[in-house]
Amino acid sequence: MRILLFLLAFLALPATAEVVTTASGGVLRALDKISGDTVDIEIPAGGKAGVGSLEIVLVECRYPAGNPSGNAYAALEISETGRAGTLFSGWMIASAPALSAMEHPRYDVWVIRCITS
Repeated sequence: MRILLFLLAFLALPATAEVVTTASGGVLRALDKISGDTVDIEIPAGGKAGVGSLEIVLVECRYPAGNPSGNAYAALEISETGRAGTLFSGWMIASAPALSAMEHPRYDVWVIRCITS
């Protein structure tokens, strides 16, 4: 019974979230799986960039407050020319690119870091 009460009390405590800062943009890396070429792309927040047939919109980039070189989180919308809809819409995390990856037969895109200045 005591264990159950302890668990309920523990679960009732609020979770502490990491304090983050919004950056002015982000750096992404794109890989062409056919040619093996990679390219780093700097995109301002709210801006667009093209890689091959992909159009990438960086909605927002966040990083841990007080640690600009820390783990970056980027909200992205990725679409492909000539194809309806979006290929990817969501958050990508620099330290865990496979956690929320874009599925595409030719291209891989992942977050490297946020732009802080």
